[in-house]
Amino acid sequence: MKAAYRNTIDRRYCTDEANRIRWRKTMRFIEGSPPSVAEVSSALDLGDRTPLCDDLERHFGCPFASTGCDLDVDTLSGSYDVVTAFEVLEHLYNPLHALLEVRKALAGPHARLFVSVPAAKPAMLKSPDHFHEMSPSELDSLFARAGFSVIRSGRFRIRHWPFYLTGFKPFLRAFYEKVLIYELRPA
Repeated sequence: MKAAYRNTIDRRYCTDEANRIRWRKTMRFIEGSPPSVAEVSSALDLGDRTPLCDDLERHFGCPFASTGCDLDVDTLSGSYDVVTAFEVLEHLYNPLHALLEVRKALAGPHARLFVSVPAAKPAMLKSPDHFHEMSPSELDSLFARAGFSVIRSGRFRIRHWPFYLTGFKPFLRAFYEKVLIYELRPA
């Protein structure tokens, strides 16, 4: 039986146009970080490897390890200058645990955590694969509780405008479907 609230990273996921748009916009956000953040020697991406990891490796100039553990209960090992968690926290039962583990694994004066999550939407638009969809204020509270400071944040859409004109639910998504992205540092 497939575990609830988890996505499978497969060919369909990796070629989905919305994901490809999200990955391009995510890289634009990361490229806006100070140059010192680009000088890293160790990095970790939470979750399964996606094509975005290749872009991250080129940008940061080091390999990205991927987690192979249950982020709801397991501990993270290793020490990393940069950790990324793109479209992961909403799938976890306990995102606070994962963030506390990341905080312990981050090291160095320029240690950073990059996170993206879908913004909270009305129930009728919520993904059946998401356990949590949080508002910006809920995320701010979660990050603070986990011991992180927000350096900067942004938001963006993941679909081309014509999609939003294809029906009632897509039209509503034009107002609610946004990705929230953050650059965090240990407080």
